[in-house]
Amino acid sequence: MDNKLYIVPTPIGNLKDITIRSLEALENVDIIYCEDTRNTIKLLNHYDIKTKLKSYHEHNEKERVAEIISELDAGLNLAVVSDAGMPGISDPGHVIIKELIKHNIAFDVLPGATATITALVSSGLNTDRFAFLGFYPRENSEAKKFIKILSEIEMTSIIYESVHRVKNTIKVLANEFPSRQIAVIREITKLHEERIRGTCSEVYEIYKDKENVKGEFVIILEKAEKIEEEIDIKKELLNEIELGLSKKDAVKNIVKKYDLNKNEVYKISLEI
Repeated sequence: MDNKLYIVPTPIGNLKDITIRSLEALENVDIIYCEDTRNTIKLLNHYDIKTKLKSYHEHNEKERVAEIISELDAGLNLAVVSDAGMPGISDPGHVIIKELIKHNIAFDVLPGATATITALVSSGLNTDRFAFLGFYPRENSEAKKFIKILSEIEMTSIIYESVHRVKNTIKVLANEFPSRQIAVIREITKLHEERIRGTCSEVYEIYKDKENVKGEFVIILEKAEKIEEEIDIKKELLNEIELGLSKKDAVKNIVKKYDLNKNEVYKISLEI
């Protein structure tokens, strides 16, 4: 192996969902830095991998950076994993990657399992353009900003949510966007994987009475529909002309301002 750090995605549920390349990296590096040694050891034991583990999580991430860089400088090969999925996506990993780039230190990001794309594809919603928005905010002020984004974003949104907050989050979405399509997917790739689809209102009616809900959740929300503004083109042209512009320049301004078809605006200008 080359002297570098490997960012290694781990299974999000089913332990078979790991690549051969990832297993080779975990087996051959000198140290694996992991979010929780108790979780990672289960994966290593399953594949009979004996590599040394060290903790690397949100509470010690900054402290570990200097240690990791020092070990790489000493010629060691290292891996970083999270409890599940791709490190750096709502999990520790971003800080060390930023520092490695800053210090021009080699690293590889291996492809593998991620809940975001798996849930998106299985939702049945549009996949041409999408945005990953992370976890629904806990603070009211941030939640309001989050809802505003969802009300305006013209692409499919991917949201993470915890088991303790998922019902309330679906309720909020049902109140704000009752008719928009949604897919709530939990326990992805696991034995009790569940996908519930429908409008936000329909899905909330299902979830509000559910008891003993378990698992990790990904919520996929349909894009917001663009609201076309009704424009009185003739009135806008008259306003421009009253300001002293020629009819030709008024047409140019209105076309540019509202991103309209030039020929259509020109035709209306002939009525003036």
